[in-house]
Amino acid sequence: MSAQPSTSAAARGSDSSKLAAGRLGTWDIIFFVVSAAAPLTVVVSGAATSFRLGGLGAPGALLFSGVVLIFFALGFTAMSRSVRNAGAFYAYVSRGLGKPVGLGVSSVTVFAYIALVISFYGFIGFFAQFTFAELLGIDLPWGVWSLLAVAIVAFLGYRKIDVGAKVLAVLLTLEVAILLVLAAATIINGGPEPWSAAPFSPANVFFAPTAGALFVVGFGAYLGFESTAIYAEEAKRPERTIPRATIIAVVFLALFYAFSFWILTVAFGVDGVIALAQGDSFETMVIDGTEQLAGYWAGYVMKILIVTSFFACVLSFHNACTRYLFALGREGLLPRVLGRTTAKEQSPAVASLTLSVCSALGVVIAIVVGADPFLGLALWTYATGVQGLVFAQALAAIAVVWYFLRDRRGHGVFRVVVAPIIGAIGLATGYTLIVTNFEVVTGLQGPINQVLLLPTPILFFGGIIVGLILKSRKPEYYAGLTESVQVQQVAAADEPRSGSRAE
Repeated sequence: MSAQPSTSAAARGSDSSKLAAGRLGTWDIIFFVVSAAAPLTVVVSGAATSFRLGGLGAPGALLFSGVVLIFFALGFTAMSRSVRNAGAFYAYVSRGLGKPVGLGVSSVTVFAYIALVISFYGFIGFFAQFTFAELLGIDLPWGVWSLLAVAIVAFLGYRKIDVGAKVLAVLLTLEVAILLVLAAATIINGGPEPWSAAPFSPANVFFAPTAGALFVVGFGAYLGFESTAIYAEEAKRPERTIPRATIIAVVFLALFYAFSFWILTVAFGVDGVIALAQGDSFETMVIDGTEQLAGYWAGYVMKILIVTSFFACVLSFHNACTRYLFALGREGLLPRVLGRTTAKEQSPAVASLTLSVCSALGVVIAIVVGADPFLGLALWTYATGVQGLVFAQALAAIAVVWYFLRDRRGHGVFRVVVAPIIGAIGLATGYTLIVTNFEVVTGLQGPINQVLLLPTPILFFGGIIVGLILKSRKPEYYAGLTESVQVQQVAAADEPRSGSRAE
């Protein structure tokens, strides 16, 4: 790029706009990503919903969705060698499809992340209210628990990024452990029916009448996996750390989800799991099954870990969203104050506190209007965030293909062309299925579903228009966009192998 504006240059040279480099290792980033996916909540609530609405093919749909995202991740992470920016999709799509499209995608992504963060506070309030009332006799309104979670996340978000990683490492380990307890108890005790591979049969996965519902849950289960790229500026050796963390995270989630969903068909039987999912108490079937197979203590622990799982999820998404706000503030696309970091911790404190304030306002508004924390605050914002983020993933996959078609930069054709094309087709199909089955996510009927879908096209095309206006009226400023990090130095490292740079 050429002719970068002085304001951008100043921002790059100022310590107040730099994140702490070299602070996160591969496993730190994996904990952020897998925690964002919230495996325990996916298994406890997502499995019941998937079996109820989509049928027996839920395990196969989770596995297929993971494979699609692995193909996407192969090309997506290959870009980390030449593009390192906390704006992730913003920077990647800008380099692949042009800055106006990058601005459009960044608008959608930021809105989707904010919606998801607020939704998770609703889930925390809902589950914490009945969990602590039932187990500890502490009966407080859901809003108190939600606001308490906002305060704790605000504190952790202000601290060093590796502090949050340590918290997530503990919570995630406990989540996985309790699900493995359920699996072990199931295998030891056996089930009411013979084990079956029917949940992975194409007839039950791709050709079932309710296949659309399966993939709504399937792709939604991996939300946040792309956030590895957001931490590129803070990672140790990001050219290796980011690809490694992304692939490990997605492979782990794909195998763990498919196994955990399948183990439920062993625990309850192929026919039994569908019958339970169709019953009135389907929301608690995994917890009830854990108590029956592994003992009361396991069900007790699982109820507590559901709350901590959502907390881990919201902390991960808060950190990811904060870095988008920081990156766009540093560029001047949002108020520049959002692009400031603390002198001591080098954390994006202003962006973090701003997001916490917005989250608190969302919770307070829901309290004032008397919205249900689950069916109102949580589900509506979650549905909006899911479809927006999958849309952004699909555009990013297309950007990866276009970026490497011009120059593979030393990578093999499968990793940067074939695999991303497969990923792009899969994600585009996934987004189509989510939109056409949107009532599955929201639980609503009628025009309200179209209203909740509107922010994505409005923000996307609005961002493109802003980008074109900047290109026409402020060409020097436009030329400096996405260059807040010294991308040139990274790209130069590829120069001997590729012989050219991305435009």
